[in-house]
Amino acid sequence: MKREHCTSFLGIPYAKAGRFEYAVPVSSYGESFDASKPGNACTQKRTYFEHLEVPERMFYHREFRDGISFRYSEDCLNLNIYKPVLKDGRKCPVILYIHGGGFDSGANYESPFDGDALAKRGILTVFINYRVGVFGFFAHEEIQKEFGHDGNFGLDDQVKALEWVRKHISEFGGDRDNITLMGQSAGAMCIQDLMLSGKTNPLFQKAIMMSGCGKLPSISCPRLVEETREYWLDVMKTCSCSTFEEFKKLPPEKIFMGLEEVKKRRKDNTKNTMVQVDHFYLDSYTSEDFKKIPDIPTIVGFTNNDMVTYIWAKIAMKYGNAHKAYKYCFDVDAKGDGNKAFHSSDLRYAFGTLKSSWRPYGEDDEKVSETMMDEFAAFAKTGSPNGENLPLWTNHKGKVLDISLKGMKMKRPPYWKLFFNTFSGDPK
Repeated sequence: MKREHCTSFLGIPYAKAGRFEYAVPVSSYGESFDASKPGNACTQKRTYFEHLEVPERMFYHREFRDGISFRYSEDCLNLNIYKPVLKDGRKCPVILYIHGGGFDSGANYESPFDGDALAKRGILTVFINYRVGVFGFFAHEEIQKEFGHDGNFGLDDQVKALEWVRKHISEFGGDRDNITLMGQSAGAMCIQDLMLSGKTNPLFQKAIMMSGCGKLPSISCPRLVEETREYWLDVMKTCSCSTFEEFKKLPPEKIFMGLEEVKKRRKDNTKNTMVQVDHFYLDSYTSEDFKKIPDIPTIVGFTNNDMVTYIWAKIAMKYGNAHKAYKYCFDVDAKGDGNKAFHSSDLRYAFGTLKSSWRPYGEDDEKVSETMMDEFAAFAKTGSPNGENLPLWTNHKGKVLDISLKGMKMKRPPYWKLFFNTFSGDPK
């Protein structure tokens, strides 16, 4: 589909997988393939429980999904490509984006995710879907017996997407040897896990982690996959399934009904529905492991009202300092309400999609967005976010690029503001 600065190819399958099976690459598309519309998002809670009825979900629905018709299916391993319109035949740097959503929700065509503005800067952008929630992180000893490891289907999907891009992206004008992996929130955490794994070289060369890097407090760190199995057995029992095969064939709606019952009586749901230490991609998750992460060119960032803001910032700074990363603090309060720079508010600026928001963004916001995209594009091209007429951005240990409506400059993070915002309320 022709766009102003790119041609888009939407809903391209990169792999196929049965329920609770690891994906296999797609090898054929037949004589033709309709790439004019996005593919299915992974079946998730909102497929069956309209999230407008859940107060804590209304904020992000209005922010990123309002007015968009989503199709959900377990057959969801697809990606969207935005190819720049270039006439000189040169290969484009590639950004592959992994969406967030707390590991249990999200889609690659929510309203901030569009590659046209970055295509104007010569960047080819890929947005992927992957399995989330129960379909992405279920664990059971029967899976272990069949595949030699279990859990982390969603993480494995991301690896399969990277492998597909490295194999095929040159057909779309992309440079297979210049891939930047970019993600936000759970997506950023997955990038860190992929870097920890050591199984993904040379699938990407650079990383941009927005609001989701560093060794989190133990309450949020991945558990051993063996420890998560008890949770999933509880879910199976609640769904009246006594065997793995029964659960594997259970209609999705009944699974989510069971999950809702489990969530009412347990407080460890998030811990069991995220990336696991599976002894395949991850062997452990210690501070020593983090020291071994390769020092590839990296950008890490956080916003001024980023969930548990002060802790999030401290963790990101520690990680960024240890790995010589370029660090930023997004300090642009969102217009239209009092939620400041809420978690994920920087996404529209990074992709140039301010105009698709309900918020009254103005010219000052557009200027910030243009500069931010110029910096990210420069980083994708060269591994450095610096360039002609761009604010100087160093990887100084104690400083960040402070991104505000007053301009962008290197300074210490505004810790007092971040500390105050930690207690001021985080929208959902």
